[in-house]
Amino acid sequence: MEPDKIFTDRFSCRSFLKKEVPEEYIEAILKAGIWAPSAGNLQPWRFLLITNQELKEKLAEVAYGQEFISEADFVVVVIALPEESAIRYGERGRNLYSIQDTAAAIQNMLLQASILGLGSCWVGAFSEERAKKVLNLEKNEKPVAILPFGFPKEFPPPLRKRKDLKKVVKKLE
Repeated sequence: MEPDKIFTDRFSCRSFLKKEVPEEYIEAILKAGIWAPSAGNLQPWRFLLITNQELKEKLAEVAYGQEFISEADFVVVVIALPEESAIRYGERGRNLYSIQDTAAAIQNMLLQASILGLGSCWVGAFSEERAKKVLNLEKNEKPVAILPFGFPKEFPPPLRKRKDLKKVVKKLE
């Protein structure tokens, strides 16, 4: 894939084919996640790989009825481990770095999926408490994102607009 197309072809896919994703693709996506940068290289994350249909349906429910989650071939729930960041960086590590680190891992996984021709979506709209119960998470585990993956029903993605660089970049001299 051409470098620019890595970014322009990635889109939030909410409609998946009923087609199994090869194991090597799943592994490549998860490996992309572990190679993300993290503060102090602490890697304060855990990735839950979910292929069980019943569990995918429960995640769709806790995500306010976003049914496309249950239609994906597999789902990765990205978990932040704030206390692992806090050991070195205190409150800033707990409240900021652990979230930034998982966000970098999420973006790596989404881009890798796009490179492989898969669709994905970064779902942040969900009940954290309900997700923790469904996933049987510990107190110190914070679900940050639900990432459904699969072969997209439509490709290439519909055209999306982005703000002009002049509107978002402020040069300080």
